[in-house]
Amino acid sequence: MKLDPLEISSLLKEQIKKYELEIKTENVGSVISVGDGIALVYGIDKAMSGELLVFPNGVYGMVQNLEKNHVGAILLNDSTLVQEGMEVKATGKILEIGVGEELIGRVINPLGQPLDGLGKIETKKTRPIERKATGVIDRQSVNQPMETGIKVLDALVPIGRGQRELIIGDRQTGKTSIAVDTIINQKDKDVICIYVAIGQKQSTVLNVYETLKRFGAMDYSIIVAASASDPAPLLYLAPYSGVSIAEEFMFDKKHVLIIYDDLTKHAIAYRELSLLLRRPPGREAFPGDVFYLHSRLLERAAKLSDALGGGSITALPIIETQEGDISAYIPTNVISITDGQIFLQSQLFYSGIRPAINAGLSVSRVGGAAQHKAIKKVSGTLRLDLASYRELEAFTQFGSDLDDATKAKLDRGERTVEILKQGLHETMPFELQAISIFALSKGFLDQIKIQDVKRFENDLHQFFLTDKEASKLLNQIKETKDLPDIDKLSQEIDRFLTDFM
Repeated sequence: MKLDPLEISSLLKEQIKKYELEIKTENVGSVISVGDGIALVYGIDKAMSGELLVFPNGVYGMVQNLEKNHVGAILLNDSTLVQEGMEVKATGKILEIGVGEELIGRVINPLGQPLDGLGKIETKKTRPIERKATGVIDRQSVNQPMETGIKVLDALVPIGRGQRELIIGDRQTGKTSIAVDTIINQKDKDVICIYVAIGQKQSTVLNVYETLKRFGAMDYSIIVAASASDPAPLLYLAPYSGVSIAEEFMFDKKHVLIIYDDLTKHAIAYRELSLLLRRPPGREAFPGDVFYLHSRLLERAAKLSDALGGGSITALPIIETQEGDISAYIPTNVISITDGQIFLQSQLFYSGIRPAINAGLSVSRVGGAAQHKAIKKVSGTLRLDLASYRELEAFTQFGSDLDDATKAKLDRGERTVEILKQGLHETMPFELQAISIFALSKGFLDQIKIQDVKRFENDLHQFFLTDKEASKLLNQIKETKDLPDIDKLSQEIDRFLTDFM
């Protein structure tokens, strides 16, 4: 086959015309030093805070410190694969995580990788892990209740959708149990739940997973886990990953409940990173920006305006105290950021009062505005009754002669404490809670022996669920969220009492 020289020259001319010189620049640096999950990188110009870096051997990092001559980066996977002198590339991208409904029912790490052995997760969308919180104009006040199914909470410390309510107390007082019960209670309530485990033992995370699975709660839940054996950078990222996943649902007009368990370990992981990055330590060796660490996280919980679809993120951060000291540094920080706190007391827990909630120190600053009318009406004097009972109980330890009024107050207080006790994972719909507290406040329990209070409550609920006339009143409470005719309700409880006694 003969080639025509003219044809070849015309082809070459065509190629020369089409040729474009494309200059591609890459932001490349080298590792100065590495250790404890931290790498100092020289030569990366114009790096952004939070930018994703690519190291050799498939290791990723995130820019944390911007110094004059170098940047400090946290390493997100095996830091032993990184050595001094290695080349580092900047991606020009802020660290992101995959979000969407594909994550529901899964257990993932803070980078969005599966930990449950159920195969790869193919998400269609991503969101940056760090994001500025929704502005005031785009929010509305809390107006819908987030029912926990726990009587003492729904009555005394109500939580609304879009609220940030702190759960605080010593270790082993039932903080995680309250969070897990609240997740279980969201069944059929159109709420997506995210449980973020920070620095927990893997066995603890597994227990939470198994419990949620047993109650069918994994059908609407996601677990983000950075366990105790994971490096500090993953513990630091975990809550931000969780809230980024939650925001995708919130902006899709859905309601989300997110649990951070717990932010004490989060602050400790951040302190570790900060000290390794040579940031100046402040009080208790925490860096000066530790308040900002949690405020920028918790501010992302919100109730969106109707114009943005009215979705919400309700945050329940958990803080562990030492010997009940809620005036320590991290507890006071988080108390000042949140809209109230649920304080769990060791003394109550060990004396068999569970959930061990101290009604005097627990408060909800906005949830009352979203509380169901039925619960609001029946629980009006409950806090005062409990407070005066505690005071009298301490006082009467020193004397035996009591007048009738004091004795009546003590008896009512004992029955109040008894009726507010609740077993583990035994959540209760608000209409049955209203019946229980109504019977207590109207004095129907005054003649019941303390040891019979639990049986009385169970039988009363059964009566209202099965009796034809009583069930009408119960359905009325459920539908209207308000109390029915008080006289009729009292008559039905009287009718039940004749059989019970």
